[in-house]
Amino acid sequence: MLRGYREVKVLANIKSAIKQIRVIERRTARNRKIKSQLNTAERRFEEALALGDLEDARERLKFAEKKYMQAAAKKIVHKAKASRKISRLTQR
Repeated sequence: MLRGYREVKVLANIKSAIKQIRVIERRTARNRKIKSQLNTAERRFEEALALGDLEDARERLKFAEKKYMQAAAKKIVHKAKASRKISRLTQR
């Protein structure tokens, strides 16, 4: 199994357990990618606010809200956390 930049020995002996480890690794990779997209969307919104470009900031807020709701729907982040983040971003 490859994990990051090095190979990790699988401790499982049962075929279904080995398969489950592969599935978990794929899900983990997907979740990391989506969480990174969330952080990027939030950061870009903050940058637009810092520059004082309100129209661009509104568009970026709308995009960030969409991404957070999608992540909550897929249970990558908790729906309460997504709502809290959107609420705090909107207050700015």
